[in-house]
Parts: sequence; structure tokens; C-alpha cells
Amino acid sequence: FNSLNRDMTLPEFKFIWYMEYSHRMWGRAVGLAYILPAAYFWHRGWLSRALQGRVLALCGLVCFQGLLGWYMVKSGLEEKPDSYDIPRVSQYRLAAHLGSALLLYSASLWTGLSLLLPQHKLPETKQLLRLRQYAHGTTALIFLTALSGAFVAGLDAGLVYNSFPKMGERWIPDDLLAFSPVLRNIFENPTTVQFDHRILGIASVTAVTALYFFSRKIPLPRRTRMAVTSLLAVACMQ
Repeated sequence: FNSLNRDMTLPEFKFIWYMEYSHRMWGRAVGLAYILPAAYFWHRGWLSRALQGRVLALCGLVCFQGLLGWYMVKSGLEEKPDSYDIPRVSQYRLAAHLGSALLLYSASLWTGLSLLLPQHKLPETKQLLRLRQYAHGTTALIFLTALSGAFVAGLDAGLVYNSFPKMGERWIPDDLLAFSPVLRNIFENPTTVQFDHRILGIASVTAVTALYFFSRKIPLPRRTRMAVTSLLAVACMQ
């Protein structure tokens, strides 16, 4: 309020307060919705030893996610006497919070689907092995792209350039490596952060498209074909 929003009214403050409050309460509800049934299933002996380990890991990740959220928000409330910039949370902590959420969601979804859907018994051909490896690589690239988006959000880097495919009048902006040492630019220079996010986004769509066309050459179950086609559709929409 003192640094940026002196004209904010009480109803406007209540709006952003309730957004944060709802997010926290929703996160706690998610934790209870996971931990309480898991404890019940464990008590009834419905979990195998392997599943017990996975349930413990996911419970720990749920708690860790909440801790990361508190740690992230705390960074936006810390006094920075040497900085006259707009108050904002640390982009590093924001990326960690988002990354942890993606891991938690993916692991939960993977666990649920592995219990609900029987695993296909496919012949381990060379093509199938290559497809699996390429799918894992594409997953890692998409995860990295999402994390780079957290740095864009944390630095308000989306406000620096709003033209595409060029950034302003140039393909490579002049201030791409303005910070010293050079490595700082990747995480703290808004221009570089936006540039990297663009490149990673284009690379992700390209990788998903290539994965789709590669999968068309291999005899796959209907469920797998639907998954790959859906992935391409979502990538284009994103």
C-alpha cells in the first residue's frame, strides 16, 4: 500500500485478501481430502507395501507444498531497503511452488490412473522404446517451460515486450544480456526470462507435434493414441 497502491479502497483490498484466503483454504481442503482417506485406507489394510510408500511420499509432498506457499508469500512481505522496485514475491520461490504443485498433481494423477487402468502388455520393440524415451524428454521440456513461466510471472516479464514473433523490432533484443554476471540474466533479467520462455514454448509445441507424428508410425492401443492426440490439441490451445 505504501509503495504502490495508495489509492486502494477497503473493498478492493478485501477482494485480493479473499483471493489469497480462498487459495489457502482450498489448499488445506485438498490436503485433508488426500490425507484423511489415505489414513483410512492404510488402517483398513487396503494398501500394498509399494502403494504405502507412494502414499507417504505424496502426503509429504502435500505438506511440503503448503510450506513452500508460505515461504513464497513471505518473500513478498519482506522489507527490501536497497530496492525501490514494485513489491513482489521471489521468482525463485514462485517457481519452486509451481514446480512442486506440478509434481504433486502429476504423481497423484499417475498413481490414480495406474490403479484404475490396466497396464497394456506391449512388445518391447525398438520403436516403442524410442517413443517412450522421447515422451519422457518431451515431458521434461514441458515442465521446464512451465517453470520458466513462473519466472515470467514473478518478474512481470510479460509486460516488457508484447509483440510476437519479434520482441519489439528485433528478433534478439539488445538488453538480452544486460546483467552481470551473464548467468543472472536467465533468472533475473525480465527480457531474458521472456525470451527464454518464448523459445521453450515453441520448442515444447514442436516436440509434442513431432511426438504425435512419430506415434502414428507405431501400432499403439486406442487409449494411447487418444492420449497423444489430446496432448497435441492441448499444446496447440496453450
